[in-house]
Amino acid sequence: MANPNKIKGTQWESDVRDYLNSALGLVDEYGKFLDPFDAHNVRRPAQEGSADVGDVHAVPFVLECKNVKRVSVPTFLRQAEVEARHAGFPYGVAVVKVARLNVRRGKVHFSIRTWTRVRLALGLSSRAFADRYAFAASLRGLDSGKWYMTTELEDFRLLLADVRALRNAR
Repeated sequence: MANPNKIKGTQWESDVRDYLNSALGLVDEYGKFLDPFDAHNVRRPAQEGSADVGDVHAVPFVLECKNVKRVSVPTFLRQAEVEARHAGFPYGVAVVKVARLNVRRGKVHFSIRTWTRVRLALGLSSRAFADRYAFAASLRGLDSGKWYMTTELEDFRLLLADVRALRNAR
């Protein structure tokens, strides 16, 4: 019998991938890629063992997807950033399922370091960035290594589209 937690985790990864592909207009009404060779298609890569490259690739982000009862965002973010480096991507974020809510309501967590790098790449002030993408500060403890910013997957897709547009304009 398969591991039920692995099945739930794999389903969450697939739900995130499918939502982003649909919301970004990368698939048709049947869920098939409009252009299977487009590098912007959101994909679930094969697992790489000790050099894991993350759960979902949404260029230029690696998404570490978690469907767990006990949430540990700082741990998830460290894992996402390591996996982003393994994959050669500049940004790693954690996407955590919220029980009984639609996939678009999943929580996307950014380390302060990643949030700042993305914000600066877009040329936005902290306030403008937080307002545009509905970010909420989630500051925990006195250790800045545990601080992070959170938004919903629905707002993250807007950020992803803007980052991609900026990269394509260069």
